[in-house]
Amino acid sequence: MKRRGQSSRDPVAELTEKKARALAILRALKKLFPDPKMQLNYSNNWELLVAVVLSAQCTDKKVNEVTASLFKKYRKLDDYLKAKPREFEKDIKPTGFYHSKTKNILAAAGVVKEKFGGRLPKTMDEMLAIPGVGRKTANVVLWNAYGVVSGIAVDTHVRRLSRLLGLTKHSDPDKIEKDLEVVIPKKEWPYITYALIQYGREYCPARSHDHSACPLSKK
Repeated sequence: MKRRGQSSRDPVAELTEKKARALAILRALKKLFPDPKMQLNYSNNWELLVAVVLSAQCTDKKVNEVTASLFKKYRKLDDYLKAKPREFEKDIKPTGFYHSKTKNILAAAGVVKEKFGGRLPKTMDEMLAIPGVGRKTANVVLWNAYGVVSGIAVDTHVRRLSRLLGLTKHSDPDKIEKDLEVVIPKKEWPYITYALIQYGREYCPARSHDHSACPLSKK
């Protein structure tokens, strides 16, 4: 007997339907964006981490403007170890949240130097031991630095669109990541992040608009 408020949907059928919808979304995205890429500029793995941390609540375009001079001023990991916090804050101020970003980046430099011998680690657990690094940042860095696929990076676009497209009901990024991992093939995990980011920027922004005109509205 069904309890009050309990869904009558078959969980297996619901998951099968969600997987089919996810694959249809993937096919549609690949027609729109055959090879989406991360837009951040960097020349080594440490700069990659710095750029990704700076990109929180900031556009990639603005981050690239800031790092164009930042990476000339701080050329090596050791330069970050010697950086003066107040001066560094001024260097990255246009990216926003510069107090916390400065604290995390300079602390991260110390951990990478002391705990990992100056090289970024290659596992999720080790990456999460670095100050300021959550699963989203760790996923992006591991993909781009080492080709390691440990999960799906859930940024603001992925979070909003995965809910809008019916792939998850959650708002917590970690729970969204788990839901997406169930319905998206692992080989497509990096792709889905970059494709949804580009889709959000070009077709379905967060601001109010007519969703019926969005290419994925019928999926």
